[in-house]
Amino acid sequence: MKAALALVFAAFGAFSLYVIARLGYVGLWQAALSSSAGWQVMLDLLITALLLLGYLWRDARATGRRFWPYALLTLAGGSFGPLLYLLLAPRGAAKPLSAGLARAA
Repeated sequence: MKAALALVFAAFGAFSLYVIARLGYVGLWQAALSSSAGWQVMLDLLITALLLLGYLWRDARATGRRFWPYALLTLAGGSFGPLLYLLLAPRGAAKPLSAGLARAA
């Protein structure tokens, strides 16, 4: 699982660096928010990021890990925060998402 996460992190990171090198960080946001379709995608990603932050917050409290560095990275860089959180999880600490959701219910 960690190998797949590392591959996604590296590939998406390389693509993100390429896009930012071409457009700049502000240009990336301007391009994304230049149409109603872009706004829809960005709002969808924002909702997803907030849901993930809720899971990360609960998981970090349960496992004694820091939450804020990953939260800030998520707010500034999207999926890099959750990906890094999962990549840096201690061996055997990862629980299925369904287990965390069952606890919350």
